[in-house]
Amino acid sequence: MNEQTIKDLAVELTAEIVELSEKIKAKAIFVNQLLRSCSSIGANAHEAHYAQSRADFVHKLEIALKECYETEYWIELLYKVGSLSEEQYRQVVTKCGTIRRKLIASVTTAKKNGGIQ
Repeated sequence: MNEQTIKDLAVELTAEIVELSEKIKAKAIFVNQLLRSCSSIGANAHEAHYAQSRADFVHKLEIALKECYETEYWIELLYKVGSLSEEQYRQVVTKCGTIRRKLIASVTTAKKNGGIQ
């Protein structure tokens, strides 16, 4: 089985978040923040592939990682205020966690192989 890239997973997660957000009527400010942070994960992962140096590559992935953490926060908040069901919460937070772990592994590997601290 072909393993999905971080960008592919991020696109899937963002599409799912967009679909969920259309169903959430209240808390528009939270939904907006979630959409922004979630879509930024894939954008930065994509941009990393066109980095000008290994340090730039790592920097873009670290930004994607920060956005992933922020996305997890907004997902949890929307769940806690009752805007997401437990099933919806578990599904999207699991996908986000998968992306986070892949980003951590990629950053760690890139730093190790490139001598970046």
